[in-house]
Amino acid sequence: MIDLYTAATPNGHKVSIALEELGLAYRMQVLSFDRKEQKAPAFLKINPNGRIPAIVDRDEGDFAVFESGAILMYLAEKTGQLMPSDPKGRSRVVQWLMFQVGGVGPMQGQAHVFFRYFPDKLPSAIERYQSETRRLYEVLDTRLYASRFLADEYSIADIATYPWVASHDWAGVPLDDLPNLTRWMHEMASRPAVQRGMQMPTREGDGGRQVRTGQSMLVR
Repeated sequence: MIDLYTAATPNGHKVSIALEELGLAYRMQVLSFDRKEQKAPAFLKINPNGRIPAIVDRDEGDFAVFESGAILMYLAEKTGQLMPSDPKGRSRVVQWLMFQVGGVGPMQGQAHVFFRYFPDKLPSAIERYQSETRRLYEVLDTRLYASRFLADEYSIADIATYPWVASHDWAGVPLDDLPNLTRWMHEMASRPAVQRGMQMPTREGDGGRQVRTGQSMLVR
């Protein structure tokens, strides 16, 4: 059993999608940012950085993993799925995973902050992060012209990237004139496991523990 500590954010949805794709049983603890539960001492023992997501693998001696990219790699390697075992194939996946973790996530995250949340509207900051996010989208579009998925075969690189691009409107970044990225987005959105993972949890959901095994869920 995997314990998933999460919230309704792109980084949180990465891990719930992966767990759904892999068919792993997991218990989901939704943390409240308003109550700063991610900074609680008990959670800091799991993730010293005080951010979601994090997991605890109860089948492996309560082994904790934090950082969304590291969690995806751990789950892929644990199950032997969603990442090739040969060095070149694995490297392709890791390259595109790092592209999301080091590029798309940080740049689009700042676009979210300055476009939606920051109390003072700073046009130069908004333009800077929206433009860089759009540039990264163009890189993805070019790659997806040559390949159906980011690393040839469907992988954790696609899972990591989709929840961020799916929130492009929230960052004020259009997908206009990016046909390959748009095609990939539609294909990703049609996957049942992606649909389930994007609802784990919903933005409207409040705190509490949700237990999911296969396609049945209990709330405790």
